[in-house]
Amino acid sequence: MRPTLVVGNWKMNGSRAFNAELLQGILAGLDAGAGAQAACAVCVPAPYLFQCEQLLAGSSVAWGAQDVATEPSGAFTGEVCISMLQDFGCRYVIVGHSERRGYHGESNELVARKAKAALDAGLTPIVCIGETLEQREAGETNDVVGGQLHAVLELVGFEDVPRLVLAYEPVWAIGTGKTATPEMAQQVHADMRALVRKCNIDAAETVQILYGGSMKPENARELLAQPDIDGGLIGGAALKADDFLAILRAA
Repeated sequence: MRPTLVVGNWKMNGSRAFNAELLQGILAGLDAGAGAQAACAVCVPAPYLFQCEQLLAGSSVAWGAQDVATEPSGAFTGEVCISMLQDFGCRYVIVGHSERRGYHGESNELVARKAKAALDAGLTPIVCIGETLEQREAGETNDVVGGQLHAVLELVGFEDVPRLVLAYEPVWAIGTGKTATPEMAQQVHADMRALVRKCNIDAAETVQILYGGSMKPENARELLAQPDIDGGLIGGAALKADDFLAILRAA
């Protein structure tokens, strides 16, 4: 069986006081045995990486960033490079989140380059993939998801595919009032795994594919019971220690 991974994506939320309370609550719950069988991590805004390193070092909770530049250094105002993430002990970095693709116009090719830069530096990229509501209703899910995933697989090299973590984000089911059922999520996860299988049979059985479509304590158990859903990329529920711990227990 593939190990389960639960990752909190804090997005643009937090403060030093809020973060400390949240992380201390998560650590206390884990010490009490919540989610002992699942690996977990938090991906936080870059200004709080130092705080995470201080609070989480030596614990079972890993940490990471929400984006990274492709260049190692230079005149790229506002960007954060791989070596900076390494300075703060990051293990993970999210690349290609739907908000980056949508608000910042990140292309499939740029996301692939970010994933490769992370892998080359020894970090684990969490590569986000998913279709919008318009694409879903137009019957373009397979084309969109396949195109986003293929760009990454092609650039990173088939031998490095096992080092990726993938995350399916049905953008159409986040904040729209529409619901992605566990069966619908499973179908896309299975399709993603089938695409991976075409380039690396062994990797297809080991690569983790997380679900990033508003996983909550109420739906986590049913989602995580699906054969190709290996964990969650958690948004709002990651900002509440009790909710995050409940998902870890479900995992």
